[in-house]
This record gives sequence, structure tokens and C-alpha cells, in this order.
Amino acid sequence: MISPLLNTEIQDFIDSQVGADISKLALQKNKFLDVDWTEILNQIAAKTKAKDKLPTWFSTENIIYPSKISVEQTSSERTALHKSALISGESLIDLTGGFGVDDYYFSKKIAKVVHCEINSELSEIVKHNFQCLKADNIECFSGDSLDILQKLNTKFDWIYIDPSRRNEAKGKVFMLKDCLPNVPELLDVYFSFSSRILIKTAPILDISAGLSELKNVKTIHVVAVENEVKELLWEIHQGYSGEITIKTTNLSKKTEVFDFVLDKVAISVFGLPKKYIYEPNSAIMKSGGFDQISTHYQIDKLHQHSHLYTSETLIEFPGRIFEIDRVISYTKSDMKVFLENKKSNVTTRNFPESVEAIRKKWKIKDGGNQYCFFTTDIHNNKIVLICTKINQ
Repeated sequence: MISPLLNTEIQDFIDSQVGADISKLALQKNKFLDVDWTEILNQIAAKTKAKDKLPTWFSTENIIYPSKISVEQTSSERTALHKSALISGESLIDLTGGFGVDDYYFSKKIAKVVHCEINSELSEIVKHNFQCLKADNIECFSGDSLDILQKLNTKFDWIYIDPSRRNEAKGKVFMLKDCLPNVPELLDVYFSFSSRILIKTAPILDISAGLSELKNVKTIHVVAVENEVKELLWEIHQGYSGEITIKTTNLSKKTEVFDFVLDKVAISVFGLPKKYIYEPNSAIMKSGGFDQISTHYQIDKLHQHSHLYTSETLIEFPGRIFEIDRVISYTKSDMKVFLENKKSNVTTRNFPESVEAIRKKWKIKDGGNQYCFFTTDIHNNKIVLICTKINQ
């Protein structure tokens, strides 16, 4: 299907319709007889999605896209660039190549990259795109990745794997053994082809659950983009049995980084709200490094389960910072005076009511420059912190 889509008129039409309403376009008559209309519509939808997520692909001529869902599920260029900084050496094999965004960035750091993809049509598309992108040091193979690995019979500096869910019926229960490939089962086989393995998993995977299934984990990277956790990266080194480091990164205007050693004793200091309040970014929240934050920055925690921190003097912090204007009790009298029928951005931390319930109960409109944290203090009192956000 690649060749007909490369027709100049079709490519010009696709470019002209980026951002258009696909449902309306679907009602139009197809004037390109060589290509199915749904195929063209798919290119428009996928290219629209790629505009912000994959700007290099979007701006390169004659790129062919798989389904819109495949584009949605692939790594963004920002996370792929971040991953490429974690690896080094001469060779890497990606056992779950997909659309190839990660491999494109790996190829800028590694002399030889092998892209494996079980879907032959997708493999063909990716091979074509790599030629357009002039990524000449990536070799594409279609088929079962384990078969390819064994046929090549080569030692690689790195194996990269992004296992896919194979049992959606299990809902939110996410174990690596329920993915394809089954990494825990195949780990020893993989070690015969490389001593270093990088595994990408979705944020839904619980870190403790991942550690229960994997061995030789050296580093876990929690990667967020604009304060939304996008992926977990597991660095596994053959024979490693030392301390496990957790590295959190929030890729934003100003990249925020916080690292700590897992299971190293850290003790939070607790205190009542002071002048400033700190909310860790989503990567730190996912990592579970709540006591480490208090210890490292020498700031008080409001409550064991609140995950909000406070200090009298302003510090640099990997997350949102607010100046407290007022602390009120969560009582009918205080709420009526200070928040009922007002406009405010509402957040809950360790609080028995949801944001939606609070808004409805007290008729609080969303928005404005005021921020309210509904939380619990060290004395187990329900309180509301009325704050102003500090722009960093």
C-alpha cells in the first residue's frame, strides 16, 4: 500500500487536510482511484496526531503512517530523545520495534540498530520511513523477535524491549508476564545475547510488582512529560545485585530531576503549614520517594499520607510551589466565608471527599488565580490551604 500513497497529488492532499474533521471528510467522494478512501483518511488522522508528538516525521516528505492508534501508542520524540541518553556502545536490537521512533533516536547514539517488528506491513512502513529520514544505520526485520535474535546469533551492547499487553480482559491488573514478549520468562535467553537490557513499560505498572518479576535491576527511570507520567524504564544488567536507583524526570520547559536509592532509609519530618507549600511532580509521585523528598530538601511533610510539603523560606523544588495566603478549617462556617460561591482551582491530597463533590457541595467554580488544597494535617484535622501559585 506504500507506493500508491506516495503519489504526489495524494501526498499534497493529505498535507492540505491536516487538522481537518475526519468525519466530514469521510462523506466526500474519493477522487484517487488507486487508494482506498479510508487509507487516505487514516494518513490524515495519523499525520495530524504526529504534528506535535513527532515533529521530525511530520516535517519529512513522503512519510507513511500506520493507524492513528499506533501513532498514539508510540513514544514521543521527547521521551525517545531522553531514552537515547541512557544507552551507549556499538549495537542495539529492539525486539518490539513498532513505529520506530525510539530506534531513530538510538541510531544517533549507536552505530548499528536492529528493528524487529512482527507485523510485516508495519515493518515495511518503518523501513520506508527510515530511508526518508536518512537513518541508514537501522536494519529492519519482520517476524518473531526471538527467532530473529537467534538467527542473527550476535552479541549486542543493548537489547531494548517495549512489551505489549496481550490480555486486556484483566483490566488494570498489569504484570509483565501478561505481556508479549514475556520478559520475565525470557530474561535468561536475552542475557545470552546481551548483558544490558532496557525495558519500557507503561506507567500503570506498579514499581514493586515489576521488581517482583524482574532480576538484576540496576536503575528505574520514571519519565513524565509536562507533569504526566508517560513511561517507566528498567535498566537490567546481567549479574547485578547492588542498590537500585530510581531516577525521576519531568520533561517540561524546565526539566526537573530527582534521584534516590530505593530502600535506603529516609525519615520525613512532619509539621504544620508554613509560608510555602510544595507539590511533587507526577514522576516523583509515581516513584513513591515521599520520605526522600522531605530528607533531601529538608522540608516538613504535612501528614504521612498527604504528600504535600512546607517550609518558611522558598526553595527550588521539582514540582509546583505555592505561597499560602490562608489556612482554614474544613468547617461549614469557614467554607461559607472564604470559598462558597467563589472561583478556585481545587486539589485534594489525603482527603475524604473528591474534587467534584467539593465543588458541588460548596458551589466552587473552576479556574482563576486562587488554588486550594483540601488535605489533612499532622493532627488529623481536615484543613484547606488557600494559596497563590508561584511561577517558576
